[in-house]
Amino acid sequence: MSHPLFAPFQLRSLSLANRIGVSPMCQYSSQDGFANDWHLVHLGSRAQGGAGLVMLEASAITPGGRISSADLGIWKDDHVPGLERVAQFIHSQGAHAGIQLAHAGRKASMAPPFPGASGTAERLVLPNEGGWQPVGPSAIPFSPTYAVPQALNQAGIHWIVEAFRLAARRALAAGFHFVEIHAAHGYLLHQFLSPLSNQRTDEYGGSFQNRTRLLLEIVDAARAEWPQHLPLLVRISATDWVEGGWNIDDSVQLAHLFREHGVDLIDVSSGGQVPNAKIPVGPGFQVPFAARIRREANIPTAAVGMITDPTQANAIVAGGEADLVFLARELLRDPYWPLHAAATLEEPAAWPPQYLRAATKNSPARSPVTLL
Repeated sequence: MSHPLFAPFQLRSLSLANRIGVSPMCQYSSQDGFANDWHLVHLGSRAQGGAGLVMLEASAITPGGRISSADLGIWKDDHVPGLERVAQFIHSQGAHAGIQLAHAGRKASMAPPFPGASGTAERLVLPNEGGWQPVGPSAIPFSPTYAVPQALNQAGIHWIVEAFRLAARRALAAGFHFVEIHAAHGYLLHQFLSPLSNQRTDEYGGSFQNRTRLLLEIVDAARAEWPQHLPLLVRISATDWVEGGWNIDDSVQLAHLFREHGVDLIDVSSGGQVPNAKIPVGPGFQVPFAARIRREANIPTAAVGMITDPTQANAIVAGGEADLVFLARELLRDPYWPLHAAATLEEPAAWPPQYLRAATKNSPARSPVTLL
């Protein structure tokens, strides 16, 4: 039996074994941005579990771009060896490793969302407590419990573009096979896109063209560093879910521009821009956005959001709603979800050879990933 969820997929020179990806999921387990044993084991187990691609969490391109002091980072060359160690293991398990490049903007300088070294979870960390001054397109806070960001000036904007460019260079040095630019969930680049957070009157605010300018400049900077044979992804929030905010029509228009600027796949999420959005959360609630962008902009998409069942995931791909499905919480619950999904759909499963004694008799062993 052949199911589209387990069909190969080509992204430039990458040949994915299936259509299942590991979404970037913040672990809040770093010190000074360094990857450590937690990241190796956490991400390595998902690679062992059969995903076609594995993406590292939002990795800050500057220290001030961190959501919290426990975020993963890629703002200095010293971060490269630890990241390379993780990427190499993921590749040894037959998956393609990538990393999400991010800047939190006005949502920065918060404590991790669980108690730990920073104290009480989910609170603003002030500069005298080890925090820092967040920045954004305009001096508009996310909510009354977040900092008022400093509006970026022209020099600051140009430095952000350069920081993304250097982060892409470091990602290549670490051996990643793809990078994703994080322009979703109310972080800096989404803040520039949305009229709700961007009230600038210069060339980076106002019109659609101006609000998308920074993101496209960053895409161009990353693409210039990133080899032509390797794919570049962007994650967007397709809608703010608020009247007067960024919406799906804007996203389709932006997707057309992405194609012109060398983006290979759009990772389609939603929300995160304002705290009071009314979001109709439910199984596959964001899939229609990925489907419309794929259909109208003729660009590959990944669907995300409460995708938990193998039949559901297969139907998304089979129905042409998205080219890939990216899973997050379901892969926290079950790192081996792709292997179990294969068994459910009666597809061959590439178990690690060390685990074959627990697999079905005819499951082939996994081989290291290669590029075409």
